[in-house]
Amino acid sequence: MSDGASGLPYGGGEPESSDSLRSFGEVVKAFRRRAGVTQEEFAPKVRYAVATVASIEQGRRFPPPDFVERAEEALDAFGAIRGAARHLSRQPGLASWFRQWARLEADAVSLYTYECRVVPGLLQTEAYARTLFVNQLPPLSDGQVEAQWAARSARQRLLWERPNTAFSFLLEEHLFLRQTGGAEVTRALLDHVLAVAELRNVELQVMPLVQKAHAGLDGPMQLLETPENRWFAYNEGQRGGMFVAEPKEISILQMRYARMRSQALTLEDSVGLLRRMRGAQ
Repeated sequence: MSDGASGLPYGGGEPESSDSLRSFGEVVKAFRRRAGVTQEEFAPKVRYAVATVASIEQGRRFPPPDFVERAEEALDAFGAIRGAARHLSRQPGLASWFRQWARLEADAVSLYTYECRVVPGLLQTEAYARTLFVNQLPPLSDGQVEAQWAARSARQRLLWERPNTAFSFLLEEHLFLRQTGGAEVTRALLDHVLAVAELRNVELQVMPLVQKAHAGLDGPMQLLETPENRWFAYNEGQRGGMFVAEPKEISILQMRYARMRSQALTLEDSVGLLRRMRGAQ
């Protein structure tokens, strides 16, 4: 079992283990140093940003197929880089259809999230997340629940490890009014979300319960910008997700997200509302 961007559990996926990614990164770094080139000199040869090369060498990002091929040729690696890529191992935690997004998410310079179903995975507390897991149908085993939380917790480090990434969250007010997990879980969740909202690289807005015009009625969405300044989107449903790369579709989603930002409460009013909700719990 596995989970996607929202933190809702789904079936059919495994993420690459951090150990195998680090091993692959060490192979690339070793051959790069053998060739006597710096990351800055190597990046143009594989047509990726220096930041992306660094992330792959550090084991923080899964290597795209074209990176593997270009690195193999540029470094004359005797097939070692291709071989290391073929043997990347996997472990339970992230849905197969979510992995491509997760790889881009790890290095994004901008990440925008709108949610209307549950509080996004990046903002969840452990108690809130486990409430989602234990109520999943079909039921998860204890091992699957632990794997889900491990993957969730690892993703959440992005908020603190990527201080130069601009995060924007648009959340529906009813996500907190529902009190998923009960009043105590909701209080802790509100405390956590308010703490995240204080980070300089995070903008958090709440869409009020009563709103006569709403540009996001077609459902949740995520948008991100890569270090190469390319934009991608990701939309999630009941049993799967859709990765969007078509510029025309991206433009439509960006237009909707921008309109929702103007329709939601301001940053200050959003924090004020969450604080009042916390006091009422």
